[in-house]
Amino acid sequence: MSTRTDTTTTAGSWRLGDLTVNRIGFGAMRLTGTAPFDHGVPRDREQSISVLRRAVELGVNHIDTAAFYFSATRSANELINRALAPYPEDLVIATKVWPGRDPSGAWWWAAPEQLRGQVEENLRQLGRDHLDLVNLRVPPSRQAESISEHFGALAELRDAGLIRHLGISNVTARQLTEARAIAPVVCVQNPYGIGATSEDRALLERCGELGLAFVPFFAIAGPGREAGPASDDSEEVRAVARAHGASLAQVRLAWTLQQGPHVLAIPGTGDPDHLAQNMAAGALRLSKEELARLTAPQPTDA
Repeated sequence: MSTRTDTTTTAGSWRLGDLTVNRIGFGAMRLTGTAPFDHGVPRDREQSISVLRRAVELGVNHIDTAAFYFSATRSANELINRALAPYPEDLVIATKVWPGRDPSGAWWWAAPEQLRGQVEENLRQLGRDHLDLVNLRVPPSRQAESISEHFGALAELRDAGLIRHLGISNVTARQLTEARAIAPVVCVQNPYGIGATSEDRALLERCGELGLAFVPFFAIAGPGREAGPASDDSEEVRAVARAHGASLAQVRLAWTLQQGPHVLAIPGTGDPDHLAQNMAAGALRLSKEELARLTAPQPTDA
């Protein structure tokens, strides 16, 4: 019997192709440890499993993961499998390929013909016969180049039934146009948050015009990226947080969600208290004035 309390539904829902998800999802990267990609302190296994189960109870039906989300003793995909299989029918699990890591943790980037192996690695770890959504994650060094060979290889795997929907990640507007000429794209997953550039905003708006989901990552962490949010957040963010009795992370998430109905959030955490705060951010409504203050260029301390 379901024990969902659906706190995420206050933020509404959107579509990933023919799949409907609540706009507040869950990012799995931080389940594996305090330093997700090295030999830092691992998360308590049972706590990570309980956080995943609690996220689903709170209405999360969109989880973002990757086979390369692992630390010395933890694998995000395997934690998801352990916590949630057999999976709820409405749960959408999105993963990403092109980056990879060997068993020692060293990074590598796949050639087009190696993408099938990366897809099958996710299938094995998650215990699935197909993947709901696979994002092609583009290397920073390739943002001025064509992605047609890699995206075409994923399109073939979609046609073979291994993948249901395709997305692209860390891309430019030109690469979005290129991908859509090859196969349907259901989402763009790019870094985005307070302080985003006009170019970033233009891509977000273009996705809205096309009816595509825009899925920001590092919406809370910002420039801190994998290391997490900086402790010296701007006074503008702090002032809005004080006015609402909210945390800085909640303000950043609320701002993100109010960028458009097609914008999804995938905050990640291994902490149950932070999970509850993230889910509650969907009910936080910022005024037009507050949105404008936070959207303006953010001052930096000297």
